[in-house]
Amino acid sequence: MLEPMIEVTTTHLQMLSRDGLNPSERGLPAGARIERVQAITPEFSKFLYRGVGSSWNWTDRLELPRSQWDALLRTPGTETHVLYLEGAPGGYVELVGRPGEAGTEVEIMYFGLFPHAIGRGLGGALLTEAIARAWDLDHRFEGFSPVTRVWVHTCSLDGPAATANYQARGLHIFHTESEMLSPGDGRVGMWPAEEPTS
Repeated sequence: MLEPMIEVTTTHLQMLSRDGLNPSERGLPAGARIERVQAITPEFSKFLYRGVGSSWNWTDRLELPRSQWDALLRTPGTETHVLYLEGAPGGYVELVGRPGEAGTEVEIMYFGLFPHAIGRGLGGALLTEAIARAWDLDHRFEGFSPVTRVWVHTCSLDGPAATANYQARGLHIFHTESEMLSPGDGRVGMWPAEEPTS
């Protein structure tokens, strides 16, 4: 059976100077920290991806075999940073730096919070730290030129506060596009359907 097509709008945002970062006024609460995963495994990466993305139709990586997922994580310039709340993951960001002749561009490839962390004012603090770490990514990879651009794309299937959060932190829209798509269901295999309550 063919999946229904819907119109999906993708918004691309960028920051061209580290001085453009507008930090969130809300810092991390007590018991929270953001930590770079130095030796991330495909299993942990997939856990983060599904934990955050299952509500937002993230499916682009779900069909990748382990070897391909691992290869993406091992690409020089790729980092994963996890928000921990009292010891448990509450969100994460994956950064991908790409050096070029004009400098290194860093894409915020994945960014988001676990369901239990949404609505607690954590998104701004996590994004502030993600952008700050993106601007310093060249310091952590040998041979990378200085970062000249940090960018991200989001779409109308993502969380309703995503674009506003990016703009509040100083990212500016530079391109939008719309297309008809049959989005996958990122929830498949995540949890069984809830039993109806009577």
